[in-house]
Amino acid sequence: MKVNSTLSYFILGAYEHVGNLKYLYFMLTAMLYIVIVIVNISLIVVICMNRSLHEPMYLFLCSLFVNELYGSSGLFPFLLVQILSDIHNVSAPLCFLQIFCLYTYGGVELLNLAVMSYDRFLAICYPLQYNTLMTFNKAVVFIAVIWFYSFVKFLITLSLNIRLTFCGNIINSLICSNYLVVKLACSDTQVNNIYGLFGIILTILVPLLPILFSYMRILKICFCGSKQTRQRAVSTCTPHLASLLNFSFGCFFEIIQSRFDMTNVPRLLRIILSLYFLIIQPLLNPIMFGLQMSKIRNTCKRILCYKIFWILHAQ
Repeated sequence: MKVNSTLSYFILGAYEHVGNLKYLYFMLTAMLYIVIVIVNISLIVVICMNRSLHEPMYLFLCSLFVNELYGSSGLFPFLLVQILSDIHNVSAPLCFLQIFCLYTYGGVELLNLAVMSYDRFLAICYPLQYNTLMTFNKAVVFIAVIWFYSFVKFLITLSLNIRLTFCGNIINSLICSNYLVVKLACSDTQVNNIYGLFGIILTILVPLLPILFSYMRILKICFCGSKQTRQRAVSTCTPHLASLLNFSFGCFFEIIQSRFDMTNVPRLLRIILSLYFLIIQPLLNPIMFGLQMSKIRNTCKRILCYKIFWILHAQ
């Protein structure tokens, strides 16, 4: 096999069966992207413009919605171009850029959900001391650390991958995957594999510890507390738990389908599983949190009513 030390592009092999349905796929993908952008930007604007929502819980939500836009922007424009294109080549720098965007999106998502679980633990278990334990400035520091940690961690991974020598350039996927790109290397990948395993442990273990700690304490309070405390805990934690489980299952699906032989699974289902955590999560979070959080819901209603009144008054 010919070694290519200066690889200029990769070929995405999963688009070869798109055929005449590409315009349908393009329309569905574009509509989904538009909805994701609209709902996430709308909630970011609502939180930023309303002073009553300038609290730690809503700052974490705002960071979550910004991350959904970030991850979606690393996926959907790329998908739309590739769906309509007849030649499914992607330049090596663009491929590595997409890998960086999508993997940092996943890291930020998990860490953000972990910090949100800790915030909910403080609000439920220490309601009287909450404003002291979780201040506005502390929330800003948490958010800054989340983004900085995720970017630095994967910058190291990316720097290790760029130095590799490749023996092929065909990626059997719709998007650039770090695991599949490293598999194409014919140079020594021992350092990449060791750091990759270390990175996976950090990506999972660092968020998992505060999540488990927080929910164990919340459950303890629920069992020992009053009915009102249990109801408050359920209403507060339900959207967070749903988001966490949805994202975890999506990541699990992606790992399974990329690392194991899935030829017996229908091709469309494999594609859906590979992109599930990148498509459903940015759509689910703003809708779920927006509907569940009463302050956000009421603010949206007031803004909508004000706009309707202004339009009718203008007429």
